[in-house]
Amino acid sequence: MISVSVFTKADPLYTDCSSGRNYTPNGQFQNNLKLLLNDLSSNTTRNDTSLGGFYNTSVGDNPNTVYGQSLCRGDVNSSVCRNCIRKASLTLLENCTSQDAMIWFELCQVRYSFQILVPIQIYTGMFPVSNKRQKLVQNPVLFNRVLMYLMIEISKEAAFNASKLKFATGQIRFSDKETIYGLLQCTWDIPEGDCQSCFEFSFSELTECCSFRQGGIVVSRSCNVRFELDQFYNDSSTSLLTYTFPKGTKWKIWEVVMVTSAAILLVAIIAGSCNVYYRQKKRTQRDDRSENALLQELASPTAVSITQEGNLVTSEELPFFDLPTIRAATDNFADSNQLGQGGFGTVYMGVLPDGKEVAVKRLSKKSWQGVEEFKNEVKLIAKLQHRNLVRLVGCGIEGEEKLLIYEFMPNRSLDFFIFDSERRSQLDWQTYYNVIGGIARGLLYLHEDSRLKIIHRDLKPSNVLLDHEMVAKISDFGMARIFCENQNTNNTKRVVGTYGYMAPEYAMEGIFSIKSDVFSFGVILLEIISGKKNSGFYLTKHAQTLLAYAWRLWKNGKEVEFVDPLLIESGSVEEVLRCMHIGLLCVQEDPEDRPTMSAVVVLLQGSESAPLPEPGQPAIAVGRVVANDETTTDPSVNGLTTSTISPR
Repeated sequence: MISVSVFTKADPLYTDCSSGRNYTPNGQFQNNLKLLLNDLSSNTTRNDTSLGGFYNTSVGDNPNTVYGQSLCRGDVNSSVCRNCIRKASLTLLENCTSQDAMIWFELCQVRYSFQILVPIQIYTGMFPVSNKRQKLVQNPVLFNRVLMYLMIEISKEAAFNASKLKFATGQIRFSDKETIYGLLQCTWDIPEGDCQSCFEFSFSELTECCSFRQGGIVVSRSCNVRFELDQFYNDSSTSLLTYTFPKGTKWKIWEVVMVTSAAILLVAIIAGSCNVYYRQKKRTQRDDRSENALLQELASPTAVSITQEGNLVTSEELPFFDLPTIRAATDNFADSNQLGQGGFGTVYMGVLPDGKEVAVKRLSKKSWQGVEEFKNEVKLIAKLQHRNLVRLVGCGIEGEEKLLIYEFMPNRSLDFFIFDSERRSQLDWQTYYNVIGGIARGLLYLHEDSRLKIIHRDLKPSNVLLDHEMVAKISDFGMARIFCENQNTNNTKRVVGTYGYMAPEYAMEGIFSIKSDVFSFGVILLEIISGKKNSGFYLTKHAQTLLAYAWRLWKNGKEVEFVDPLLIESGSVEEVLRCMHIGLLCVQEDPEDRPTMSAVVVLLQGSESAPLPEPGQPAIAVGRVVANDETTTDPSVNGLTTSTISPR
């Protein structure tokens, strides 16, 4: 008999509808969304006898296309599946107005977006609050060992046994009275290896949140994992597996000591819970004081410039604006002046008292990361002056308000043009070629010609803004990093970036360098030439990525097929293909094989007949961000958005 779980079937486990890009009520996007959600509930299962189910579809035409995906747990029948999808869809309609949202129930999940949905290759899980209602186990060290053994065994079945349709369950005896029941599932569109990788990431999440509890669940866009001490899935399912922990396993003395110590520690934790609460409260107060101190430091007009080492020093060159002036400039942050929302804040158009048009980024009031981004922007670009970098005009701090003021870009961002067939036709090849050169020169300045060696880390078309003369300007330095003069690489546990533009060594290992930016530049270059996005390209059936497609045509001597015909009509075929060649050189898998930006600028300015190195097979760009800091932004925003990935 299946017991009642703390994860109540009637309530969602987790809902994510905070992308910041909202649709207009009763508009065409919402109408298409309703049609899509109805389609999902009708088609997720194939017939009345099938178990589980998965469905991908889209409804409508650009710019109101809605992409959707639904997944039912592998042990539920069609009727239960349809009812769950229907309830999830209604809940999304009632509680979300975002153009990108997802909801997880115990028996199903539903996702929709204004963007093509792709299986993520970088994992970030989410913990339902119901995990906290689970009781603690008595032997957490031993329990975690047995739990992980079970999960690893089940994961092999779920990921690589095609008949299981990415779903598997299993059970293992933990003691004479206790059995651990586990369940794992991937979406059907994710490749086998990526499914296994998703599980492996989720196991570290599960250990962190729940290995000391009697049950737990971690959900993500591409895989879900769960365990309990009571059976919660359908025991008659053909996907049910039983695993037995190897007999004769003897625990070493140090393991017994660890188990005993863990039990003593647990008692100490419970006894000291009140003390922890008060300490946490004091720590929060200290953090608030630290934030205020930082803001006061930055608010001083004598502390906003930077030295060669990146330290704040005396300067009066960056104006500070008072809050009333900024409120007046933006009509009190009116919705009609909102350019978009993303990252750690919202961007508004404003007009200063002298008539100058500006873009005002209003950072989230309660976000400490917003403060750090604010400080990073001020430190990095307050005194960086280059034709191909967006200029920071000033900033403002008052109370909880943190504001950055930039020069206004009337022609919005690069992606506003290159991914829309009608707007794309408004520009000729010479304009695109100038944009490519502008991005390259901006990166060259950051990498080699400024007083600091700066790695951008989130270069993408929406972060390339265009002024009134269509001059390209790189924006959004909130996640940029300064390198020392002799430093070539660095690594981080907090990967930031956007799906399709991240170099593989950065996305998978957190290693970044100037060559990471070169990779992103190469992706943008190939997107400009083709008019197609790298992210989601596999849906075209041509290749897994735009990069792989470009390289395959190049190797087969059919590179002209890759080029948007509009560019051939308005420019030199040889020049366009030379840029395609340069783009392929920039996206090589090995960072050592990619050129520097100084070399790229030389190649772009060189003769069409000058020989170029032969490109090898490119890497697969990865890294769409979800979870804690994920933000979907309007592609026409006046810049400055971030996406965050936190691998564990």
